[in-house]
Amino acid sequence: MSSSKARQWNESHSDAHDGVIIELQDVWKIYKMGSVEVPALRGVNLKIHKGSFVAVMGASGSGKSTCMNMIGCLDVPTKGKVYLDGQDVSLMSESALAQIRGRKIGFVFQTFNLIPTLTALENVMLPMTFQNIPKHKREKRARELLEMVELGDRTGHKPGELSGGQQQRVAISRALSNDPELVLADEPTGNLDSKMGVEVMSFLSRLNKEEGKTVVMVTHDSNGAKHAEMIHKLMDGRIVGSEVGEGQQDSSTGGKAVSSMDYTSTL
Repeated sequence: MSSSKARQWNESHSDAHDGVIIELQDVWKIYKMGSVEVPALRGVNLKIHKGSFVAVMGASGSGKSTCMNMIGCLDVPTKGKVYLDGQDVSLMSESALAQIRGRKIGFVFQTFNLIPTLTALENVMLPMTFQNIPKHKREKRARELLEMVELGDRTGHKPGELSGGQQQRVAISRALSNDPELVLADEPTGNLDSKMGVEVMSFLSRLNKEEGKTVVMVTHDSNGAKHAEMIHKLMDGRIVGSEVGEGQQDSSTGGKAVSSMDYTSTL
């Protein structure tokens, strides 16, 4: 899809969602290695609308991990602006940003990042601890989330006693523990076999369509990316292409509203 067609598509669907949750405006990230400057992102512009399912796809070295850090408000740009619910994150203190990020964004990582000494239940409860939620409420919600991902019988198991697919489902439950608006998944199928990968992608799609969660997936995998409503391709730190995914096609045949994530070429 050309940039003009992508803009037309976004304009025609701009009212499909309630508003913008994350916006990147002309975002550059430049790392210094001695006297050499290495640009990881080169003027990226994105609007991620509430309720959409978006994939940012690129090969190793394309800048997608840096882009994920920007979308997740884990880093600040060298130039440009990142807005979270309309607020410029560069103007927030780190503690204020951490609190807002903890409530609004849930992270799912390729390597699961579960604490090996904690049970599945305890891993899911952990983010709620940092939001000062009472223990009985933390445990109740954690059990409900594990039931939702069909791990109600594995609450007392530690990560080493679970399969890769089960660990990723625990990680997804943990990401949902504070009921975030946005789920940000970094290569969520990268450490899984094809069968487990399909199951995880199916669950992320259900979160989007049935629970109304905004899902952003950063991946190199075209098979995983096709589950999204809109796929944006990253190369050499720039967004160079955009295409409709199968998630949008599913929505157009009776599912939820389509994504309205903006695409602006900066070549």
